[in-house]
Amino acid sequence: MNRRTLWNVSLILLSSFMLVQCTPKGNDKFIDDLMSQMTLQEKIGQLNLLPTGPITTASGQNTDILDDIRRGEVGGIFNLKGVRDIRIAQDIAVKETRLGIPILFAMDVIHGYETIFPIPLALSCSWDMAAIEKSARIAACEASADGIAWTFSPMVDICKDARWGRVAEGAGEDPFLGAAIAKAMIKGYQGEGLKNNNEIMACVKHFALYGASESGRDYNMVDMSPNRMYNEYFLPYQAAIEAGSGSVMSSFNDINGIPATANKWLLTDVLRKQWGFNGLVTTDHSAIVELTNHSIGNLESVSAHALQAGTDMDMGSRAFVAQLEKALKDGKITENDIDIACRRVLEAKQKLGLFEDPYRFLSDERAESEIYTESNRAEARKIATETFVLLKNENQLLPLQRKGKIALIGPLGNTRTQMQGTWAVAAVPSKYSTILEAMQRNVGERATIRYAKGSNFMYDEKFEERTWVNKGELPHLDDEQLLKEALEIANWSDIIIATLGEPAELSGESSCRTNLEMPDAQHDLLQALVKTGKPVVLLHFSGRPTVMNWEQKNVPAIMNVWFAGSETGDAICDVIFGDVSPSGKLTTTFPQTVGQLPMYYNHRNTSRPQDKDKWFEKFRSNYIDVTNDPLYPFGYGLSYTTFDYSPMKLSANELNIKNDSLIASITISNKGEYDADEIIQMYIRDIAGSITRPVQELKGFQRIHLKKGESREITFTITPELLKFYNNDLGFVCEPGEFELMIGPNSRDVERCKFILTE
Repeated sequence: MNRRTLWNVSLILLSSFMLVQCTPKGNDKFIDDLMSQMTLQEKIGQLNLLPTGPITTASGQNTDILDDIRRGEVGGIFNLKGVRDIRIAQDIAVKETRLGIPILFAMDVIHGYETIFPIPLALSCSWDMAAIEKSARIAACEASADGIAWTFSPMVDICKDARWGRVAEGAGEDPFLGAAIAKAMIKGYQGEGLKNNNEIMACVKHFALYGASESGRDYNMVDMSPNRMYNEYFLPYQAAIEAGSGSVMSSFNDINGIPATANKWLLTDVLRKQWGFNGLVTTDHSAIVELTNHSIGNLESVSAHALQAGTDMDMGSRAFVAQLEKALKDGKITENDIDIACRRVLEAKQKLGLFEDPYRFLSDERAESEIYTESNRAEARKIATETFVLLKNENQLLPLQRKGKIALIGPLGNTRTQMQGTWAVAAVPSKYSTILEAMQRNVGERATIRYAKGSNFMYDEKFEERTWVNKGELPHLDDEQLLKEALEIANWSDIIIATLGEPAELSGESSCRTNLEMPDAQHDLLQALVKTGKPVVLLHFSGRPTVMNWEQKNVPAIMNVWFAGSETGDAICDVIFGDVSPSGKLTTTFPQTVGQLPMYYNHRNTSRPQDKDKWFEKFRSNYIDVTNDPLYPFGYGLSYTTFDYSPMKLSANELNIKNDSLIASITISNKGEYDADEIIQMYIRDIAGSITRPVQELKGFQRIHLKKGESREITFTITPELLKFYNNDLGFVCEPGEFELMIGPNSRDVERCKFILTE
């Protein structure tokens, strides 16, 4: 405890503050005593969550935020980096304010701190819950060593429309897998329940339905039935709450015509009453002031609506500080409404131990020794190898040998700033290797590598500037000269490795696209490389499903490497040179064309479904110009080896609805020449229900390692609980009847059998 926090405070307040500092966490009397001393303005100040840049600059201190703290108008600060600056701000809070209430420091630690892991969509393609939990654990350890106690992660929004840029931040299109990942992330961040100073509070977001924005456009409206909400979108949020997430962030979109940030049904009835959440709710950035754009009232009115709906902290807009006192005087809110929100903020600080020690997350020693360590980097590298998805490997072109003349061509082959992908706030690209550097280090003297940029990201330089895709690292050069240099190196080489795709800024927040094909300049480059007749390996970068029809038809080998973080280069080398066999499986469906979107595997049937293996049929639910099929189905991904699936066996053909179970078993054999991991997926279809049911639903998965020649029997347990869904009355039920069980390496290629659920 730092007794200097009591400077210039009266003897009465001294005694009270000592009580505050020494009272054990979890004691309600502690919060009661503290709040009894707080003025209305101090309570409202705790609801204010502000962004800031560096506290100290060349011109001196960022006095605006520091003066806000002195006035007692700041409850939390986000995206301030570094022990030094955070300590300055915390000192002012505990030494220069009347009650010395510490500040809660937060950051968008989305997929790593300085050790950057693959983007969340890529992480989901590992289907490895232990690895995902480990990535969050390392992120929490690094962030907490630098003063951060709260992260705005995980994002668990289900997305079925690849046009939406923020699909990169989530776990894909499936709620069952998304729920498992949400639990793993929460456990990784919060550890043993925020008992230790290397555990940080998670914030599940964006509640709710943000990934279902109309037209795949950020911040857009959502129109959805309650039935779809509960069956297709709510599960990952609920799983995060059950896992103990300390906080929730509301979404920008409306739900049933009411914006989420002011939606009492969502934030109180569902979140708190139905799911039992008792933690902190924050808005997204500027969401309260932006409620006025939804035309539901002026700033005073929407501030009142948000508070009464269940919003506790106002991120970035200062609306609560500016409007709540007036709203109280005008009778739009009560002081109890303010007290409830203030208590939740204080309880969050209490859970994090900040009243016991406001500086528990500030350690120069930890900041020096626990961030971007060799062991953390090794874990990030290993996990990255699990996320790459091999989409095509004609004539076993991959893996490559470390010999001969290798041409590395493409604008993504020699860049540091692009590898970490979207939302890597604390990344330090200068520490990271480019693919070229990693490859040169990996092959040594055994092979000769030459590099050419080959093309700009796109022909339109102004578009590059407008979308921030260049980040100032790669100047826009003459297109003809770039292509000429690339072809010279390509013709010299034995094999071409093309590093092409979306630049990092073409996915993520505010990066929605209507054209999901490879950018024009890069696509022309790829075509020219293929025309050389040399074998081409495409390392495809993206933060979303993309349209790759030409690539699939013409390029011999394609591996989707997403954006794999700080260790991208070394991880790619591990896989393309065969030290590790690729094992990632898609968690989003890749369409043939944007016109198929939204597209997802677990769709419901129609009254006139397309007949299997047929196209086109008049008066059926199909397209005139393209089949209903995806380019790559959900769960798809190849390996360097070959896995054989035996016919499935069931322990029984019937399952009783009253606590019965049956076992499905299948034998997986590694028939190839490489030791490798395989991800076995189990799907179920409810043949007939009281409401229309999906054609298949993921209900289980296992990731296993098999040595070449090894076989293993895999079992799944099916229970009535696994068969439950929300019916038309939103009752969570399972209904007797016939079910189809499917097990396979992806959602398309499965073994099938049926069983009956009886009463």
